[in-house]
Amino acid sequence: MKTKNDLKLAVIIDADNVPAKNVKSMMEEIAKYGTPTFKRIYGDWTKPNLAGWKSVLLENAITPIQQYGYTSGKNATDSAMIIDAMDILYTEKVDGFCIVSSDSDFTRLAIRLRESGMQVFGFGEQKTPMPFIVACDKFIYLEILKGSGSSEPSVDEVVPKPDHAKKSPIYKLDKKVIALFTSSINDIADEDGWAFLGDVGNLLIKKRPDFDPRNYGFDKLTPLIKSLKKYFDIDERETDRATIKHVYIRAKKKA
Repeated sequence: MKTKNDLKLAVIIDADNVPAKNVKSMMEEIAKYGTPTFKRIYGDWTKPNLAGWKSVLLENAITPIQQYGYTSGKNATDSAMIIDAMDILYTEKVDGFCIVSSDSDFTRLAIRLRESGMQVFGFGEQKTPMPFIVACDKFIYLEILKGSGSSEPSVDEVVPKPDHAKKSPIYKLDKKVIALFTSSINDIADEDGWAFLGDVGNLLIKKRPDFDPRNYGFDKLTPLIKSLKKYFDIDERETDRATIKHVYIRAKKKA
């Protein structure tokens, strides 16, 4: 069975819905999940608003696909991406797809690819509609990637912004996030209420494909959960390797 980093990935990018400034950091992120064997970007390259893409495409070896807008008000780029994705699927040369767009029109494509056993990673801005987000195995907001601009938080704060966060959060830790953590811990906890943090993290992504500690200003899940000691007990257990500890968590019992 292939590990995550062994995956061969097809990267298809909607130039109309992704800023060129995000591409370098996005490709670095994709490298964490596998090797991009197809790298294509779709748009009408005769339009002046896409002129800034040229140097970015050359630096990242991304193939531009020309798609004219045949009819006013219709997005021919989306159709071209969907057709190419299905063609790539039937070559059986990839293990997954990275769909880069903030457009909900790719929701059905993501579902179809997953039905065929493909891993689907979505990339888009915060404005991306939820149907497309939940259709992916994992969804990454472009705003949290290195070199991307950050947005203002949009939900009520429960805990203060962490002093050691390396990047401004795009969301704040609210009651819904605390409830998501609590339910996920309880779903897989042992008889004493403890759950391995790694397993909790995997379950969080299955429940919320857009879950990522970086959304809340943390590089990793462990420092995020440590900032929530008001809500969770933490137990760092020794392993056979002195430099490695396994982190277990459980929800604090209400007084």
